[in-house]
Amino acid sequence: MTTQTHDSRPPLTWVALPIVYVVWGSTYLGIHYVVQTMPPLIGAGIRFVVAAVVLAAVLAILRGPSVLRVPWRRLGTAALIGLLLLTGGNGMVGIAEQHMSSGLAALLVASVPLWLVVFRVSTGDRPPAATVGGVLVGFGGLALLTLTHGGGSGDVTGVVVILLASLSWSIGSFLSSRLPMPENPFAASVYEMAAGGLALLAAGFGRGEALHVGEVSRASWLGLAYLIVFGSLVAFTSYVWLLGNAPISLVGTYAYVNPAVAVLLGVAFAGEHASWTILAGGLVIILGVGLVVSTERRPRTAAPPEPGSEGGPAVESPTQARR
Repeated sequence: MTTQTHDSRPPLTWVALPIVYVVWGSTYLGIHYVVQTMPPLIGAGIRFVVAAVVLAAVLAILRGPSVLRVPWRRLGTAALIGLLLLTGGNGMVGIAEQHMSSGLAALLVASVPLWLVVFRVSTGDRPPAATVGGVLVGFGGLALLTLTHGGGSGDVTGVVVILLASLSWSIGSFLSSRLPMPENPFAASVYEMAAGGLALLAAGFGRGEALHVGEVSRASWLGLAYLIVFGSLVAFTSYVWLLGNAPISLVGTYAYVNPAVAVLLGVAFAGEHASWTILAGGLVIILGVGLVVSTERRPRTAAPPEPGSEGGPAVESPTQARR
């Protein structure tokens, strides 16, 4: 009997993944400009609430209002994921960028794939050795940046906040493929962004933030517009789709590639300094992503699945994962 090898991942995976890689790398620069004259939590809240309203309107026009009708249980799960990803994850990135460069913030977010692999192992999954090795290599670069504060590009407060943001984002990413979510990934994005955005606004006002429109610079408004259109409507919806259609360890590798994009843009447009520590740590992290991506893209031998088998890194199909 002959065995066949194939890569069962949808071709769209290799379109959505580069979008998340590049566009999300650029959002750190957008956040850098937004928080210069706009409160971080309120600014992030406006971003996601507006994006949720726009995406809901587009979905209602293209597919009819019924696409937004989901059972309460799934709605609650989407709201929970939105709180973890956006309120805890993205909100704390905005706060952290008041204490560090955008490039360093992106580099420290590279702890996401480490947590994802740890969570996979805790559920009985067995990632390939190369995947674990790639994550550990990336973690070496992360440790270098954390211990040196990026060569002086940030302070202790920023480092602690960004690592907590990474943990929150990792938990949300991990749970999203294991809890009942709305069947349509774009509808899921609507409710995640709405819940996360409203919670960010509440947290911002509760924290004493105030938005003085007359004091917001043109650069901050342009940065916010870019984050709404490209960071949320394009990249976040691509990320949500990937969570239901690609291995979680492969999806998590965006956190390795984003830093290279963020550092280059920070140096080119925000006058940030790329110290030897940032360059060395970034290089180690990118080497790690090469190991993970090459492993996760490798075709696997097709074999009849065993009931209850959890071998291999692939997650459930969107339908299975969201039941």
